[in-house]
Amino acid sequence: MTGEVANTTAVVGLQWGDEGKGKLVDLLAGRFDAVVRYNGGANAGHSVVVGGERYALHLVPSGILSPGVKAVIGNGVVVDPQRLLEEIATLSERGVDTSQLIISDRAHVVMPYHKAEDELREQILSGSVRDDQTQSKGVINAIGTTKRGIGPAYADKVQRATAVRVCDLLRPEVLREKLEMICSMKNSVFSALHPDGIEPFDAYELADQYAALGQRLAPMIHDTAYLLDDVRKGGGRILFEGANATMLDVDHGTYPYVTSSNASALGIGAGSGVPPQCIDRIIGVVKAYSTRVGGGPMPTELFDATGDAIRERGREFGTTTGRPRRVGWLDLVAVKYAAMVSGATELCITLLDVLSGEPELKLATGYRSGDQISDRFVADGYALDGVSPEYETMAGFSEDITKVRTFDELPEAARAYLERIESFVGVRVGIVSVGPDREQTIIRS
Repeated sequence: MTGEVANTTAVVGLQWGDEGKGKLVDLLAGRFDAVVRYNGGANAGHSVVVGGERYALHLVPSGILSPGVKAVIGNGVVVDPQRLLEEIATLSERGVDTSQLIISDRAHVVMPYHKAEDELREQILSGSVRDDQTQSKGVINAIGTTKRGIGPAYADKVQRATAVRVCDLLRPEVLREKLEMICSMKNSVFSALHPDGIEPFDAYELADQYAALGQRLAPMIHDTAYLLDDVRKGGGRILFEGANATMLDVDHGTYPYVTSSNASALGIGAGSGVPPQCIDRIIGVVKAYSTRVGGGPMPTELFDATGDAIRERGREFGTTTGRPRRVGWLDLVAVKYAAMVSGATELCITLLDVLSGEPELKLATGYRSGDQISDRFVADGYALDGVSPEYETMAGFSEDITKVRTFDELPEAARAYLERIESFVGVRVGIVSVGPDREQTIIRS
């Protein structure tokens, strides 16, 4: 790559996730001293292709694939210790050096009862463990979570007394006392909510199990707020890696169909301890079309052969769940809003190559609700479900662009498509991905 590198850069998704953030982080990481995950948990999945080999990362920052770079799991992440150790083992078996992995002592822990609660909540919301009289029109149905316990772990974080932090794993007596109280409460709630009952959680067994996991993770556990401050003040460079994406931000996304953390750039300060005024560059990552996993409104969703073809060409199946993703035309109204909320200073457009072969391309530039048309996004899941997109249609392109390495080499129709994106959003397209590998990237001067 050429050009200046900001001392602190953030890579943030501007859609509903799966935009290709992992590839961009991997591409940039070698020029930084530390790469930081600041939100989410094992519900996030980043796919990175290096030298033709594909790596699926869930909790470990994508920067782990760049030797010598600190890979930091910040305090804003909820950590499943068992899954993290499994991921570390898998990477090590493939020859990846994981010695630079660092975990915040303030990160919260996903426990087995969080996963049970997550699944139970989804069952209740979907109606499988409630009768018809408890369901009413307009009441939220299942969110479509990954059932990895992320939401319940964040809920316990806010409730405080029922939370376990990574530092607690290193204090067996404190952990045991906490789990005695927590398991008593959780078991009572599960027994009341589930007609068939859930096998009670044993506090002593969990305390022994998670204290042992804590000992395995102990060398990696640090106060990352001070660590990152030392890097920054020492002239080092920090790259922030967002999980999930802006449209799933718990405050600014399509609520209630969102994740349980601040997945926009607004989560960086709280999730890492680095003040927001210290962020120099925010790259908003946008897929050349729209996708979504799970429940919630998606105005441009396609239910036809075009959507199926894009899904197959783009391998649109979840890194974490394997679920087919919902596919639609690019929603510029949503992207412009997300760029505003996250303060994007630059756009990276990914998977442009997937659109090759489409005779025409559509861009949503407005929402129609009744007789009204607006170019403003509706950050409310219920209201957004009632809008229909207003489209602009552009010529498609048929050329294979996977070997293109400069913007000017792109077909005229592809360039026009990118230029329309940046003119509508009001943020320059600086990076274009034309394939999954590191080398398949265009950097505009």
